[in-house]
Amino acid sequence: MKKIIFLSVLLITVLGFSQTVLEDFDGTAPSFTTNNGLGSASIVADPLNGSNMVGEVISAAAGDPWQQADLIMQNNLMDLTSDTTVDVDVYSTTAINILSRIEDNILNTSGFATADAQHTGTGWETLTFDFTQLPDGGTAANGEFSQISFFPSWVGGGAGNNGTNNNWNDPVDGITFLVDNITAVAGTSLPIPTCSDGIMNQDETGIDCGGVCAPCDVPPVNAAPTPPSRAAADVKSIFSDAYTDIGVDTYDTTWCPGTTSDVMIDGNATKKVIGLGCEGVEFLTGRFDATTFTHFHIDFFTNTPTMDKSFNLKLSNWNGGGGEFNAIEFSTTNASSPPLPNPNPGTWISLDIPLTSWTPGLRNDLVQFIITSDLGTVYYDNLYLHKDTVLSTDDFASVDFNVYPNPTTDKWNIKTNGQDITSVRVFDMLGKNVMSVTPNSNSVTLDADALPSGLYFARLTSESGTKTVKLVKQ
Repeated sequence: MKKIIFLSVLLITVLGFSQTVLEDFDGTAPSFTTNNGLGSASIVADPLNGSNMVGEVISAAAGDPWQQADLIMQNNLMDLTSDTTVDVDVYSTTAINILSRIEDNILNTSGFATADAQHTGTGWETLTFDFTQLPDGGTAANGEFSQISFFPSWVGGGAGNNGTNNNWNDPVDGITFLVDNITAVAGTSLPIPTCSDGIMNQDETGIDCGGVCAPCDVPPVNAAPTPPSRAAADVKSIFSDAYTDIGVDTYDTTWCPGTTSDVMIDGNATKKVIGLGCEGVEFLTGRFDATTFTHFHIDFFTNTPTMDKSFNLKLSNWNGGGGEFNAIEFSTTNASSPPLPNPNPGTWISLDIPLTSWTPGLRNDLVQFIITSDLGTVYYDNLYLHKDTVLSTDDFASVDFNVYPNPTTDKWNIKTNGQDITSVRVFDMLGKNVMSVTPNSNSVTLDADALPSGLYFARLTSESGTKTVKLVKQ
């Protein structure tokens, strides 16, 4: 049954507001779902008028007494600021009591309210739910709401025909009823602009960023600072082109919501994390004993204002087992030592932290590294532990790499002036590592046949230093 409200114009004139049908199930199908073991919540044809669609609620026999059907508004919120009632057309051939609950899961500002109504079992009836009654708790409606729920097993309101289990049905038989024409004062139009809707709206200066949203992501112009030259035995590198990295299984764990990708910043491979929150790096393949190491280092960059923010670091120690035995942690804030700079300097922030400043604990079997932060998008590089030793300037300056032919159509040859090349890592323009070799020789040949034509960057590492060179594949 489709109800037309003829007095809407008069109501607008007299009261300043009017109720309108916010959902009639005839257009785009709304979200109408089951909860707490409800048998089904679906959209079906009206048994009295097959051309109209309605919502059908069926409880599960012997099911959870808190069974409910949840309907989410799709065009307007329900505004119960001035009129606290919602009218619902309900079809049933048996007398039933129905409990309804309204809440908001979009603005998240209105709490919840409850109301009940009695159906006499005569077919289509219009039930009015007054959300100041609160028969099952909540706060008297005064705001906008996005969801209305229906509970088929309610026996409040002085009628006990639905069951005998306190206020709830002791469900022996399933209960079926239909709902239509959810009618209330129309509130804010949906969808409400948010910082995650993929549209540049509100006062945003970019898509889902700027204005009321987080700052827009502006990648750093310059690469992270180049680490000093250190002996290989004095460094455990998790991610840094300056040193040879341990075996890392993933920089983007599934158990944290952050997402990490590879980008190239000024010719240097860099990690970009969005969705902090939390992000984890797991290196079961390269787990290592850091007992004799003295310092932790990371370079990171963010556009987010740093006042009253934190950048929290955790190293998970498994002690030779299959899971975390203990963890050591350090929280970088405006007041820590070293501090999170305030204001944001707009440049790379370098943290070189003595491990004695971390929470105490074993570090004989490090397997995971975790960042938690409220800084939003973060870029990082040069993630490693070290023993606070540096090779001499003369040793570093003596490293000389010769690459030829460059450009090439098939192969690049690389030689040093006597020192062995310990690793070569080649990256494309997007920062993807497309080739890695560990020659441990003073010369190496890279096969470029399988690579597309374009510009690449090679990080060449010897015992005394690392350099980045550009490679061109014709």
